[in-house]
Amino acid sequence: MKKIFRIKDNKEFQYVFKHGKSFANRQLVIYYIKRSDQDHFRVGLSVGKKIGNAVTRNRIKRYLRQSLHELDERMQLGYDIVVIARQPTKQMNFHEVKKSLIHVLSKERLLKKKKFM
Repeated sequence: MKKIFRIKDNKEFQYVFKHGKSFANRQLVIYYIKRSDQDHFRVGLSVGKKIGNAVTRNRIKRYLRQSLHELDERMQLGYDIVVIARQPTKQMNFHEVKKSLIHVLSKERLLKKKKFM
């Protein structure tokens, strides 16, 4: 992910937590807030130590980053989104993580509709 698409600063995470909306399923929690001052979306990832060791946490973050990379044309612009992984993601493969991410994003209308040919 390019630097302009990432949320890294703790203040930015806290701002999204305090002022944004949230939605969750069994595997993922998302917090999001509309930002009128930017014309692109930004994403922050959080995978806690309770989920597993560093190898497991990095694998989950890699799956989430790749899923977001594949969905970047469909993402609504102007949002800051924080994705938090829950315990069940530890046993999931890439396709299951992507499906779960699509579910939470589409429920909150953060994905544009697919255009069929």
